[in-house]
Amino acid sequence: MSKEQKTPAVEVRGMSKRFKLNWRRGVLLALENLDMTVQQGEIFGLLGPNGSGKSTTMKCLLGLVKPTEGSAKILGYDSGSIEARNQVGFLPENPYFPSFLNGYEVLSYYGGLSGITGKKLKERSDELLELVSLKHAAYRPLRTYSKGMLQRIGLAQALLHDPKVLFLDEPTAGVDPIGSRQMRDLMLKLRDEGKTVVFSSHLLEQVEEVSDRVIILHQGLKLCEGTLDELLEVPDAIEIQVDDVDQASEDEIRQVLEKAGIGQVEIRRPRLSLEKFFIKKVVR
Repeated sequence: MSKEQKTPAVEVRGMSKRFKLNWRRGVLLALENLDMTVQQGEIFGLLGPNGSGKSTTMKCLLGLVKPTEGSAKILGYDSGSIEARNQVGFLPENPYFPSFLNGYEVLSYYGGLSGITGKKLKERSDELLELVSLKHAAYRPLRTYSKGMLQRIGLAQALLHDPKVLFLDEPTAGVDPIGSRQMRDLMLKLRDEGKTVVFSSHLLEQVEEVSDRVIILHQGLKLCEGTLDELLEVPDAIEIQVDDVDQASEDEIRQVLEKAGIGQVEIRRPRLSLEKFFIKKVVR
């Protein structure tokens, strides 16, 4: 990113959303006074338990729901405006496409809705099918696709009009570890190409692997926002990792630290996560 100030990809100020409940049961406060900023070229994670306000936030940003108070802007345009919608692509948690269509037909249909036709549509479809690793399945009906493949064809349709900002709702939910890894690799590649990715997830390890910054919501309130280094660093502690240490050397290190007056010393062997171990074994 250049040193000159860029317009934020997403800017939310004082945004609240209240829903009227039926049968005079009052009002549900889904989101309260939210401030949030996503810079261009970031992968930004929306985190929180069910009912925290993640979906409401995303719907407001997409212009599907109008905030009760406050404002939301996409690249400087009011969310929901035609200018803002032209800048965004959206992948829902469970994308639905007619199961009798194949990959090319899905992209052809959505390309037509986006005003892309003819040779340009064919070239763009080929490019995106290659990007999401579905060229081999381009002529297979979607009813034969796995959940991970459906997520990737959904991402391809969200990218058809070359948006600058992508919103992904639980993009790896229900996907096997290999499909999940493919989706995260795609998110990183899109960021490297200069796109902004905003996604919601409850799979914290996956969020940690790809996010530049995150926000944590709970019961409609923002608990914190920042980079992972800012949020996860443990104060007053350091971690040293050394390879090829035998037991005698480990004991000596412990003694030196204890003599230095460090009261509690924890020395442990690093380990892979189960997901990384699985992928290391399965993907050759």
